Amino acid sequence: WAYTAGFTVLPHVGGFLGWFINRKEIPVWYEKLKKPSWCPSRKIFPVAWTVLYTGMGYASYLIWNDLGGCSSKAIIPLGLYGAQLALNWAWPPLFFGARNLKMALVDILCLDSLAIGMMCSWYRINKIAALLLVPYLGWLAMAT
Repeated sequence: WAYTAGFTVLPHVGGFLGWFINRKEIPVWYEKLKKPSWCPSRKIFPVAWTVLYTGMGYASYLIWNDLGGCSSKAIIPLGLYGAQLALNWAWPPLFFGARNLKMALVDILCLDSLAIGMMCSWYRINKIAALLLVPYLGWLAMAT
């Protein structure tokens, strides 16, 4: 259970830190941005990210477990996961903290590519793990 919990909680760490560091910018700066009519309410974001990070983290555990831990077979699938997670965590400081919309766009476009590559890589290993990423990819598409 320790591995399951650890993998499941890990994505929340960066998500929480990103929120904590940028929490004052959200109500001040973000609320003033011109957003599309279909943009979710700010109240939805904590719920959505809790679900997305939990699904992503548990899926990474399934992949790690199916590949026998940190084996040579796990380098690419878990490397893609780590890279996309780093870009995911980098986005809030770029967008909210630095208010650098161009760099945030570059970040999220790279994140989109890595997340799609991760899902394709994972599908061959564990279809459930790959399907757990579908909501995340949908959210990324909306955010992009």
